[in-house]
Amino acid sequence: MNKTISKTRRRVGSHFEGEACSRLSVRGASHACCSSSAQRFAQRSGYRLILLGVILCSFVAASAFAQTSFEKANQEFAQGHFKDAISSYEDLVRAGQWSANLFYDLGNAYFRTGDFGHAILNYERAIALERHHPEATANLQIARDEGRALELQQNWPERYLRLASVNQYCIAAAIAFWLAIFAVVSLIFARRRSATMIAMLVFCLLISAISTFAVYTLEHGSGGYALAIVTGKDVQARLATADTANSILALPPGSEIKVLSTRGDWIYATLPNNLRGWIPAKDAEQVRL
Repeated sequence: MNKTISKTRRRVGSHFEGEACSRLSVRGASHACCSSSAQRFAQRSGYRLILLGVILCSFVAASAFAQTSFEKANQEFAQGHFKDAISSYEDLVRAGQWSANLFYDLGNAYFRTGDFGHAILNYERAIALERHHPEATANLQIARDEGRALELQQNWPERYLRLASVNQYCIAAAIAFWLAIFAVVSLIFARRRSATMIAMLVFCLLISAISTFAVYTLEHGSGGYALAIVTGKDVQARLATADTANSILALPPGSEIKVLSTRGDWIYATLPNNLRGWIPAKDAEQVRL
């Protein structure tokens, strides 16, 4: 009887020992797995930090290079080397380092060389980036007078809507829209319909509609995304896509046109005399890059 009990205890003991060993092995494997996961996470985090550092260093280096190049171009302009300054400014434009002051200075450099077409083009680009740029606005008018450039005629809604920019109208439309949504939700869940809330809803919808109309009018108007400036010399707008076609209008450098379509090397555009004609694509550039 005692021998049987002892054998049973041994078996139970060996069973517990095996189970304990298996538990220890599982815990050891889990610990090893967690350690491996932690190492992989740390490694990935390290790679991300390195990548972030490289991006930041590249950004800082690009900014420093752009600042140095801009200062170099300004120095060339101050020394009277206008063609060298134009080349340096144009390098910054091609690199995507756009700013209102960059286009303003580039316009001044072109103006000093007598290239009124490119001067007006860059003044327009400066104003497109910074609507209230008094120096660019003043020099734009001077360049137009010097080059006798022709301007597109604005319709009356566009003249009045120019009081604000497209971005400002977009912000007003977005705010009015969400206030209208808030008013609708309040009216749905309110026990009583408030006259004030209804008036607010109508007012917000009206503001949103007017702002949307303003954005559409300005974007598709004479000064919208299709605005282009004649940069070539002795440019003639013609009835067809041929140099021998009849001329509609002579366009001095700096004249405004509105691009409607393109066909090969020709642009079909609205002209300052409210007619339409074809001009060579190489002789005009759009204001918006």
